[in-house]
Amino acid sequence: MRTALVHLADWLSTCFRIGYLPYAPGTWGSSAAVIVWRLLPDMELFRLALIVIVIFLIGVISSTIVVEKEMESDPSHVIIDEWAGMWIALLMIPNEWVWIGIAFALFRMFDILKVYPADRFEKLPGGWGIMMDDVVAGLYAGITTQALVLFL
Repeated sequence: MRTALVHLADWLSTCFRIGYLPYAPGTWGSSAAVIVWRLLPDMELFRLALIVIVIFLIGVISSTIVVEKEMESDPSHVIIDEWAGMWIALLMIPNEWVWIGIAFALFRMFDILKVYPADRFEKLPGGWGIMMDDVVAGLYAGITTQALVLFL
């Protein structure tokens, strides 16, 4: 039973093994998140927010299991955090390619730079640290993109 749980956690935390693609797994994960977002049927904001919350919770649990198995604080192949963070950014902006592209670039930048308080959240234990810094990056990217929408 434990082995099955670890395999399931690996599949979920790596977004069905996308995290094992070579070179920049976080960018692959964010790209996959954008593609799936665009494939979703039209839904109201409340349902989309619930989906993001579920992805976040699955991410905390599955990445905690992977961290405990691998004894590494933030394995690069765990990318469900990019998925959750990217979708948080996308929740806040118009669903148009130009704004999605801008949000994507900003999310990757904020995720890499770990702008305060993301750098602090990253130090939380287990899956909480893995997920929370990307939540902050997603909020920053969404707010910044929405500000550009309003000013342009």
